[in-house]
Amino acid sequence: MGCDGGTIPKRHELVKGPKKVEKVDKNAELAAKWKYCALSQEKLRRPIVSCELGRLYNKDAIIEYLLDKSAERPNAEAVTHVRGIKDIKELNLTDNPEWEGERRNAKGDRYEDINCGMFICPVVGLEMNGKHRFCYLQSCGCVFSDRAMKEVKTEICHKCGDPFKAEDIVVLNGTKEEVEKLREKMEQRRSKAKTKKSKKSKAAETVSTSPESKDDTQSLQEDVAGRSSLKNGGESSQSAVPGPSGSSSSSKGTKSSTTSAATTTTKRSIQDMEERSEAFKSLFTTHSSAKRTKEQTSNWVTHTPYHF
Repeated sequence: MGCDGGTIPKRHELVKGPKKVEKVDKNAELAAKWKYCALSQEKLRRPIVSCELGRLYNKDAIIEYLLDKSAERPNAEAVTHVRGIKDIKELNLTDNPEWEGERRNAKGDRYEDINCGMFICPVVGLEMNGKHRFCYLQSCGCVFSDRAMKEVKTEICHKCGDPFKAEDIVVLNGTKEEVEKLREKMEQRRSKAKTKKSKKSKAAETVSTSPESKDDTQSLQEDVAGRSSLKNGGESSQSAVPGPSGSSSSSKGTKSSTTSAATTTTKRSIQDMEERSEAFKSLFTTHSSAKRTKEQTSNWVTHTPYHF
């Protein structure tokens, strides 16, 4: 059996087997993670920020997303956990002196190193190209290699000198397991923040309502005391003058006399106060110096004429 031209087909040309699985180029994958924004897929340019899961973004792209979340974006799923500006941190990166960027020759007559990174570790000097593990500190935003953090163990940042804790270290572009651990930490932090806010709001409510409740209780106590005193006074007056219904008038008379006596005792003239001086008493119209004689009075009358 032969085809035109005397060729004989082979088995793999006639029988189609299963398709080969397409493999992702590792260099292209690393370049997509470490040189391009995870949201807009544009080249990373300063200022560069990172989320709590260790993904790299352009700050402009994140701000546009937060301003308009309804717009359609190709990789919006990578930013669903970002609620606001507080959920991202601007990175303090160290430039790579060997990185030429746009200055390099684009004619194609020289070798282009894809693995050359834009930034390096300021302690060890490793390039941030994906082959080495990098992390950043949430307290200050400085970026270091994992090797530098292990070799030089300190509780102070190597670049800016700010103190940090082990919980502040976030791995950049980590594996799936590392991303899951970072997600659990993020959820724990947010739950703690919610509980703190609820406790503060409850404390503020109790503080705002406590003086009002005290005033209400004091007013209620005063009302109860006044009512009890009135009841006790009425009972004593009725018990002092026992008799038939005609005794009600006597009880009323005693009540009026008691009220008048109380008013006379409570209302006291300033001129009768011996502890006050004459200069103080002369300030009031009840003083003798303020009274006018018949000669000083006028024929016409006005409302409170105090002229002489």
